[in-house]
Amino acid sequence: MPRRQREDNPQKSADKSIVSRSIESNPTQAANRENLPWLYAGRAVRSFTTAFLTVIFPLYLAYNYHSSTVIGVVLTLGSVLGGILVAAVGVVGDRVGRRPVLIALGILGAAGALALSFSATAAVVVLAYGLGGIGRGGGAGSGGVYGPFFPAEQPMIATSVPPNERTRAYGRLGFIGVLTAAAGSFAASSLDLFHHLGISIEDSYRLMFLIGAAASVAVSLFCLPLREKRPEREEKGRAAKGLNSVAPSQPSDFAETGSGEDASGPARASGVTTRQLLGRLGLTNALNGFGFGFLGPLLIYWFHVRFGVGTAEIGALYSIINLVGALPYLGAHRITNRLGAVRTVVGTRSAAVLLLLSMVLAPTFIVAAVLLGLRTVCSNLGMPARQAYTMGVADERRRGAVAAFSSLPAQATSSISPVIAGALMNVFVDIPVVGAAFFMAANTIAYYLAFRNVPLPGE
Repeated sequence: MPRRQREDNPQKSADKSIVSRSIESNPTQAANRENLPWLYAGRAVRSFTTAFLTVIFPLYLAYNYHSSTVIGVVLTLGSVLGGILVAAVGVVGDRVGRRPVLIALGILGAAGALALSFSATAAVVVLAYGLGGIGRGGGAGSGGVYGPFFPAEQPMIATSVPPNERTRAYGRLGFIGVLTAAAGSFAASSLDLFHHLGISIEDSYRLMFLIGAAASVAVSLFCLPLREKRPEREEKGRAAKGLNSVAPSQPSDFAETGSGEDASGPARASGVTTRQLLGRLGLTNALNGFGFGFLGPLLIYWFHVRFGVGTAEIGALYSIINLVGALPYLGAHRITNRLGAVRTVVGTRSAAVLLLLSMVLAPTFIVAAVLLGLRTVCSNLGMPARQAYTMGVADERRRGAVAAFSSLPAQATSSISPVIAGALMNVFVDIPVVGAAFFMAANTIAYYLAFRNVPLPGE
């Protein structure tokens, strides 16, 4: 563009100057950009560790517990404990800061893995699974996006980059997570390698958990250089508003307006209170949780029953999906810039639902596998937009609580639907796929109705 044309565009120059003044006025704001490499490194190590521990943890339980009933009770208790931890992370992170919470979570993960390397008692397993996050993953293509780190990591990313760069930052985070998760899935085969080298089964498991403990310590170390400003305390007059507050009382780390308005004004949250936001996200996530509950636990069994494939074929498929699912994260911001956050989420989820439903008509395993891969691509394409949108419309002081409490309904419903799907599968073998598509379609419609009139500030 010629120099004169650039000078004749005062709006763009004003937008840039606003962000520049916001950064230059406070040195800690400019330093927040330095958080990104450390957050990316922490996600890489965490996703790698989560991936291989998620694979070996069920085998470890099966080796030590011969009763599926006992295993089910242990995992259920651990899930309840994990849900409490997620809520606590969101609330505590908003009050004392996300950096100390992230460090503490790394230490909890190390303690859980270390405890499992020496004991397999039910109490240790429950604590390691619930508080340490051992064995808890988000499935193929997720890259460690779920779990107790989520309510602290997401707000930290949001305050480390300008609003117009958040989708790109979340995309890079997801890309790194999925790639390292794929490597972690392959690394799980080290368990067999250790055994073939003459190491006993018990010692092989112990060695894997010790590696996991060391990796969790590394996650905590990567969080040490993170910088964040001390959370602002609410004024007494505003404290009574609680969850009904619309916008933060202090300016955010980066100006979130392109028109020169004060970034702390009500327009930043588009008039949606925290309580309303939690209600809408809770409903949509609950529907999505039902869908994941149908799909996740029983999809492997569905592939086995429908096409007669075994663990080798399915394991290779999931590794490939992890690799393919990483690519969409890098291009998500381009689509979001054109369509807007809500339209991007709705469009990609709609395509994902159609691809999921078409798996029922797949004549062969290869065709079904390709459709599942495309479905993962579409789903991941909208993930950064959804994360950036949620953090963008949320009150800066309560971003952690929003991330935590909005995910709890999904955790609850995803634990219910597998029981329903398992019972109905004896009558209708395709119920896991059809049921998942139904609830994910309902989620897409509900998301559009809930947020179609709530634009992301700056769009």
